Amino acid sequence: MTNYTEILYKNSTANIPEFVLKGFTGIPAEYYGLVGTYFLFIYLMLACGNIFILVFVACEKSLQNPTYIIICNLAISDLGFGTTTLPRIIANYWMSENIIAFSSCFTQMFFVHLFGSCTSFLLALMALDRFVAICNPLRYPVLVKNSNIVILCSVLWVGNLVRLGLITGYALSVPYCGPNIIHHCYCDHSSIISLACADITAIKATSTSIAMTVLWGPLFYILFSYVAIISSVMKISNKEGRYKTFLTCTPQLFIICLYYLPRSFKYIASAVGYNLEANLRIAMIMMYSLFPALINPFIYCFRTKEIKDTLIKKFKQRQRW
Repeated sequence: MTNYTEILYKNSTANIPEFVLKGFTGIPAEYYGLVGTYFLFIYLMLACGNIFILVFVACEKSLQNPTYIIICNLAISDLGFGTTTLPRIIANYWMSENIIAFSSCFTQMFFVHLFGSCTSFLLALMALDRFVAICNPLRYPVLVKNSNIVILCSVLWVGNLVRLGLITGYALSVPYCGPNIIHHCYCDHSSIISLACADITAIKATSTSIAMTVLWGPLFYILFSYVAIISSVMKISNKEGRYKTFLTCTPQLFIICLYYLPRSFKYIASAVGYNLEANLRIAMIMMYSLFPALINPFIYCFRTKEIKDTLIKKFKQRQRW
């Protein structure tokens, strides 16, 4: 009897070898190829746009300034998130590869939240860049230098690496022995820990508080920055000058709304006990995770005067040749 109890205990605390990524439910099998092609198109657009930013800024010396260093870091984060999630989603719908190994799932979770967290802080860093440029333009060359931005970006990445390492280790400290079906297209923290065979109250409380800080901490600073920016811009007597200044901030405001508003809605809905239907919840998460990463290159580059002017100049040079 003692041996049987020990075996049962060991089996109940042993980690399961794999998880099953359920993804969207109710999609007929004949549409799997179409869904996979749709996600492949998104990934190719996302990858091409963000790689273009990185290569173009690396090759064009005139664009190697603090603003574009932040944009390049944002491009790395967006590209990393897309590469972490989309290839497996495509494989799921094209080849029915919906099984992911235990270690691979936790690795994916680590990078999903790493890139998501870095994006949040990078948007705040961009708000800081705009705040100093508009509210303290004379001190901008002194305060916002390439070296300072590189240091801040490095601290941002290293800090999030350490934080996500601790969170992942905390999630790994509990056993996973029961259900192994994840109702999502990729592995994330909340989906994984909900499958733990242990009391996860402390883990959920810790992860929720950290997630709120990572999400709303930068958002509050961004809101503060833009209130100050708008106040400063309204003092400009020249109507055309006000318009041009607002135009430089519009792209980031659009991305901020896309990034923060749906996430805030999801967290608040979860906190008050309002549970969205599974497919709607997954669709919302995929939208606010991938859409900003997809359109960032077009907003920050093709709507940016410096890049448009550089592209036009290079195009005219080629025509002369």
